[in-house]
Amino acid sequence: MPLKSGKSRSAISQNIKTLMHEYDESGEIGTSHPPSRQRASKQAVAIALRKAGVSRNQPGNKRSAPRRSRASRRSAGRRGAGSER
Repeated sequence: MPLKSGKSRSAISQNIKTLMHEYDESGEIGTSHPPSRQRASKQAVAIALRKAGVSRNQPGNKRSAPRRSRASRRSAGRRGAGSER
């Protein structure tokens, strides 16, 4: 079954569901044969996000990079200040 196009969360999750169903029936996702269901799940997520044109690390996704605190940003700026003397 062809994957849905679109960037919405529902389109992406529907594509993941379709890919995992395909894996359960035939043991393959597209042209690859993942050895375990966990690996197949990760690959299904990657394929669905690629189809949507969305990065896994974009803001708004659960797996985005953690934000640095204000104090952490300030101390990072001071690291090179002592060597200028």
